[in-house]
Amino acid sequence: MKVHSQIIGEGAPLVILHGFLGSGDNWKTLGSQFAEVGFEVHLVDQRNHGRSFHDPEFSYDLMAGDLYHYCEEQGLKEIILLGHSMGGKTAMHFATTYPEIVQKLIVADIAPKAYPKHHQDILKALSSLDFSEIKSRGEAEEVLSAYIKDIGTRQFLLKNLYWKEKGQLALRMNLPVLSKEIEEVGKALPESALFSKATLFLKGEKSGYVEPMDEILIKKHFPKASIQSVKNAGHWLHAENPSEFYKKVIDFL
Repeated sequence: MKVHSQIIGEGAPLVILHGFLGSGDNWKTLGSQFAEVGFEVHLVDQRNHGRSFHDPEFSYDLMAGDLYHYCEEQGLKEIILLGHSMGGKTAMHFATTYPEIVQKLIVADIAPKAYPKHHQDILKALSSLDFSEIKSRGEAEEVLSAYIKDIGTRQFLLKNLYWKEKGQLALRMNLPVLSKEIEEVGKALPESALFSKATLFLKGEKSGYVEPMDEILIKKHFPKASIQSVKNAGHWLHAENPSEFYKKVIDFL
């Protein structure tokens, strides 16, 4: 089972992994910017997300394995790996499991620790979309707005809508499996995981995902890690302050 990707540009391979309920499409603008300065950018959809395959099994080990098979298929011997949120956790798993393939690692707004379940409202909102009744994006947004007040979050979720056939909307992600396996998303990196090459952790200044006390754990797993903050940004730091995010990544590379 192959994961879906979009490949932009030519040069050193830079693989980007999206967050929970996202897809590679969320990274198209930044991906194009990285491609312009000499990277071959791979925007990968992780299993049960975007245009990738649906599967009842869902864990970081499996997603790291999917990426390993993807690298084999594409003939990628050495990559720069960037992951946001859930994609950042997959990236940490991958780098500590297959360190010989990863030249440099960038983790966006997530720490190696365990997180409590916190996507229930969003999953409830998505589960309330009845596509036998909903016939437009506007109608879908109206339903979501009863659960989710933040416009940015709603717009992000609505990117998952597509026309399955004429007049029939559907969600690209595998909502039943992601709802059932939500505990997996918050799991910590294994105790013994270690990646000793150059690593950059970027956190949103207004986000609470990476706290000052997480630095000890980050340095334990990633001894060469540099931890930097992106100003005026929350958890979606790459979308909220793309220019500073881009600059910090390029400076690191």
